[in-house]
Amino acid sequence: MIPARGGSKRLHRKALIEFEGKPLLAYTILAALESNCFEKVVTSSDDDEILDIASSFGSIPYKRDTALADGLTTTAPVLIDVLQHEEKEGDSWDILACLYATAPLRTAEDISAVVDLVEPGVCDYAMAVSQADRPVHQALTAGADGTLDIVWPELVNLNSQAAPQYMFGNGSTYAVHTPAFLENKSLYGPGLRGHMMPRERSVDIDTEDDLELLKYYAQTRNNPKR
Repeated sequence: MIPARGGSKRLHRKALIEFEGKPLLAYTILAALESNCFEKVVTSSDDDEILDIASSFGSIPYKRDTALADGLTTTAPVLIDVLQHEEKEGDSWDILACLYATAPLRTAEDISAVVDLVEPGVCDYAMAVSQADRPVHQALTAGADGTLDIVWPELVNLNSQAAPQYMFGNGSTYAVHTPAFLENKSLYGPGLRGHMMPRERSVDIDTEDDLELLKYYAQTRNNPKR
């Protein structure tokens, strides 16, 4: 399932931004189809143009209600909406993958690697992850008076080599055993496993800076000697 609403605050209609001759959304659809993991690839959107483009690249379009398309709606209700519709149509899903439309450098192999991590009853949740590129153990938060508080005082003085190795979900690819997702209404849960993706395939487009980074990694990929 590919959630791709029409509105976005930081980059207008970012799922349709053109990159190397195709809209960003197309790369996710094509990678999903190439992975051969899925019986269905569904794009959920409130935007007719997005749905038309999704259909043209081989995804099944699903028109979501505008109530599920504002900036405050989280992903879980959007996924549940499609699953409930599918159930009414007589089709229940065993494994659900949530593939975000703005990660164009994620590959079919990345998708299949995440899906393959799910073992119902053993590992119900999996996601694509990347290594943190900052010393997370030295994280700070700002207090109401503007002073900074150390999040983990017991770790802050550790040498980077001695600190735990942190990673984060890179915002591209999630897979879950559907009954577990419907019970917990989350893409995170017990026994979570991760597929490590390199930074150069983990660009998630939210800002103009992300677009510039995408172009840089694309140039590096196309011209490795640069």
